[in-house]
Amino acid sequence: MAGSVFGRLFTVSTFGESHGAGLGAVVDGCPAGLSLDPDLIQTYLDRRKPGGSRFATQRKEADRVEILSGVFEGKTTGTPILLLIRNEDQRSADYNSIAAAYRPGHADFSFDTKFGFRDWRGGGRSSGRETAGRVAAGAVALHALSEMGIEVHAFTRAIGPFTADPAKYDWAFCRENRLVMPDREAEEKAEAWLEEQMAARDSAGGRIECRVTGLPAGFGDPVFEKLDANLAKAVMSIGAVKGVEFGDGFRAAEASGSADNDGFTLREGRIVPASNHAGGILGGISDGAELVLTAAVKPTPSIAQPQHTVTRDGQETVIEIKGRHDPVIVPRAVVVVEAMVGITLLDAILCGMGAQYERVRAFVRDQR
Repeated sequence: MAGSVFGRLFTVSTFGESHGAGLGAVVDGCPAGLSLDPDLIQTYLDRRKPGGSRFATQRKEADRVEILSGVFEGKTTGTPILLLIRNEDQRSADYNSIAAAYRPGHADFSFDTKFGFRDWRGGGRSSGRETAGRVAAGAVALHALSEMGIEVHAFTRAIGPFTADPAKYDWAFCRENRLVMPDREAEEKAEAWLEEQMAARDSAGGRIECRVTGLPAGFGDPVFEKLDANLAKAVMSIGAVKGVEFGDGFRAAEASGSADNDGFTLREGRIVPASNHAGGILGGISDGAELVLTAAVKPTPSIAQPQHTVTRDGQETVIEIKGRHDPVIVPRAVVVVEAMVGITLLDAILCGMGAQYERVRAFVRDQR
C-alpha cells in the first residue's frame, strides 16, 4: 500500500490497523546519539490514548510503546527505530451490523473503490487509531527539536461555535482541562454545548492551533518543498483535518498589502519580522518569527443517529453506528498535530544542513 511513508531524510512509516494485533511506526534517518527512552514517548501517547475523559472514546487501551530497534543503552544508533503499540481492547463485533454498509463521513466507500476490499472493523488503516504510530514517531522528533531549543505547542482554539480568547489564555489551565483549551470561560461553554450534542447523539468539530518557538530563519525550500506546503500536507494527512492555514490564513485574502506585509526590524542585533501576519514562513522558508498554524477538524463522523446510506451490493439502507467513538476528536488530535509538525520540522532542518557550502566544508573539516 503506497502512501504510508512521510519525509525525505527523517522518514516515518506507520503500520497496523485499528482492530489488528497492533500498530506503530518505523522512524528512519534519526541521527545517532539522541537520548531516548520509552517513558518519554509514553508522555505523548498518554495525551492521545482513548478513555481519558467523558469527551473521548471509552475504548480502554494502555497504548504502551515498545522500542524494538534503533536504540542501545538509551541512545539512538542511527538505524531504523521500530515503535510498536499493541491493541488490547478491540471489540470488532460492534461493527458486524455495518460490515456491508458504507458509513457516511468515513473512508469506507472510497477505500473500497480503490482497493476492492476494506477492513470494516473500525476502518482499518483509515481509522483515527492509526495516529498512535504518528504520535510515537513524532515524540522522537519533538524531543530532538526540544534539545535544539525549538518547542512545538498545540492547543484547542475552538470547539464548535466557541473560540478561545487570546486575551484570556491560561496555559496552566490548558494543560489540565479535558478539552485542552486555554480560555476557562470558552472551555466551560464548550463543555456544556458538547453535553447537548451527546444527548442528541451527535458530534462536534473544532480548530487546533499550533505554535512553534525557537525555529531559526532559513529552513524550508522554495517551489515544491516549501515548509508551509510540507506542513500543510503533514497536518492534512490527519484523517479528520479538513483545512490548514498559516498566520492570518484566509483573513489575508481580505486585507490590503500594506496591512498584510510584515516589515523587518532589528532586535538584539538580529533581523526579525516586526509583525507576523505570515505565520513565520515567507517564500516557503522560515523567517525567524513564531510559526503559527491552525487546523480545522471536522465533527466525528461516527454518530448514533439514523443515517441513510448504501450497502456494498447497492441496497439503500439506514444505519445507526454502535461502538465507542469520540463525540469530539479535537482534544485528542492536539498532540497528533504537534507530532506531524515536529516530524516535518526535523526533516526540514536535516535537509537544510547542506544548503550552504561553507557549512558543509566546516563540518567535514571538524571530522579531521
